[in-house]
Parts: sequence; C-alpha cells; structure tokens
Amino acid sequence: MCELVTKEAPDFTAQAVMPDNTFAELKLSSYRGKYVVLFFYPLDFTFVCPSEIIAFDKALGRFKEKNAEVISVSVDSHFTHLAWKNTPREKGGIGNVQYPMVADLGKNIARSYGVLVNDSIALRGLFLIDKDGIIRHALINDLPLGRNVDEALRVLDALQFTEQHGEVCPANWREGEEAMKPTADGVAGYLAKHG
Repeated sequence: MCELVTKEAPDFTAQAVMPDNTFAELKLSSYRGKYVVLFFYPLDFTFVCPSEIIAFDKALGRFKEKNAEVISVSVDSHFTHLAWKNTPREKGGIGNVQYPMVADLGKNIARSYGVLVNDSIALRGLFLIDKDGIIRHALINDLPLGRNVDEALRVLDALQFTEQHGEVCPANWREGEEAMKPTADGVAGYLAKHG
C-alpha cells in the first residue's frame, strides 16, 4: 500500500450504486480534476462499517466544498449495497448515503490497492487522490478500528494548502494555522516559535 503513495491511482471501472440509487459503471479516472477520497470497508450489513459510511455521508458537504468526491468500495455486490441503503438506520441500514458505493465482487480493486486480506475482504483502506490522479495519502486500519473522518478532511486541507502556497504542514497542522517554508531556516523558525 505505501508503494502507491506518489504514484497514479490504479484505475478501475465497476458497477456502483449512485447517490440517486441507480446502478451505473463508475470509472475512477473520470474524476480527474477533482480530489477523491477513496475508502474501502470490509462488508455491508456489519458493525463498524455503518458508523464510517454514515460519518462520511454527514461530512460530504465539507468534502464537496473542497472540490473532493467521496467513493466507497467493498467486496459486496451493487445489489447488496442498494439493499443496505434501503434499510433504515434504526434497523441496521445506512440510509440514503449520497456518494457512490462501488461493488468489487471480483476483489480486483481491493487487490490493486493492497488492502485485500486473506483473499476475502478489504481492510479499512483510505486513499486521498489529487486532481491529477496521484495518490498523496494512504491509511489502512485493521478490521475492528474505525477511521476518523475529520482527519481525512485535515489531510485534504493540508494537501490543498501545500499545493496553493508551496509551504509544508507540520504535525497536527489545521487549516488557518501557520505552516513552514520547506527550508532549514523555515523549519528552524517554526520550531523556535512552536517547538
């Protein structure tokens, strides 16, 4: 997985349930020009997964404000995705999430991103892809460990800041905070103030 950072995101075309609950072929490379938060989760109708899927859905407006699209992938079929969307949240469903849910029945997408475990299900992989289709950030959690959506937004902010300003973002940087010039003097100055 870490080998993918700085490289072009493996492209794929697969069936997906779209925000309006229709089925369509989704081609990752058709999202060029936008940032993409591509995240994998193990299975529909499970336990940690709905908390993540709903959390990404609740934050979707914040991602879209930053020219970012969210796409989820699991090894379930698009029919199972739709059934899960059509199940009310109070009955274990996820409700009408508003980003595409990709079906990876053949497990080839998970395999190409290095998140397939025991040739059966995907670990909780998250990939931040820039406007040119390059993976700039990757994170993989084991099955019982849910992700932090705010951290995904923070890393997206940091990437966009560095692209716009040419500065680098130190540990725990948040939008609106001071960054560093990518020089020895810039780092020394920052550490003298914040060290």
